[in-house]
Amino acid sequence: MAASAGIAAAARLLENSRSGWALTGAGVSTPSGIPDFRSPGGLWDLADPDEVASIESFRRSPEAFWSLWTWRFRHMEEAEPNPVHTLLAGLEARGLLRGVITQNIDGLHARAGSRTVLEVHGHIRSGTCLACRGSYPLAEVIHQAEAHGIPFCPCGGLIKPDVVLFGEELTPDFARAVAAVEEADLLLVLGTSLTVWPVAGLVPQAVARGIPVVLANRDPTPYDGEATVLLRGDLVQIAQELGRALGLER
Repeated sequence: MAASAGIAAAARLLENSRSGWALTGAGVSTPSGIPDFRSPGGLWDLADPDEVASIESFRRSPEAFWSLWTWRFRHMEEAEPNPVHTLLAGLEARGLLRGVITQNIDGLHARAGSRTVLEVHGHIRSGTCLACRGSYPLAEVIHQAEAHGIPFCPCGGLIKPDVVLFGEELTPDFARAVAAVEEADLLLVLGTSLTVWPVAGLVPQAVARGIPVVLANRDPTPYDGEATVLLRGDLVQIAQELGRALGLER
């Protein structure tokens, strides 16, 4: 499908939607300067995620964990929303989407104005003590990590960022996401490789229900053949063209 025809088809589906949801992955945040861990040259090419991003490695070597992640969390905090985030916030404000289901932990959807954001992999706003379950703003946790190597709770417990590490269950938002897709009349999928389960399973769930799936990504995904509309290319450009087609951008 030609790019212009694909944009027009996607715009028509969104205009006719009354209970659509977006599903977003790391590709939505890369234009904001946040690296995509799974792309060639990304973090997972440089380090084994089981060694640097699992709950086991965190408990075994918290200082190594924080030495790797502190500046990355700080970088996420300093990043700004891009036109893809802005488009999704605008679609929700227009009533064309109910909200966003995201694998991203950076909080940029909410900062762009999205009101309903299901963060299935957690977020970087806070950290929690593994012993007493006390909660702390992540800025405070990062300050401790930078000053002392390992952030500890006053009770003596380790503080873990409120992100889902390998070996942990997804947040309760994932159950809400499954329920949302079960009632949706459209799924708009942006910037995800659709290789990480169980989140990737939301797409075949939507396909099985027979609702339209608009899939936009830079690279091929396992579900390209299932998409009602497939948009391949730069996500910022796609978002800007889609916004213009819907009267959200001039």
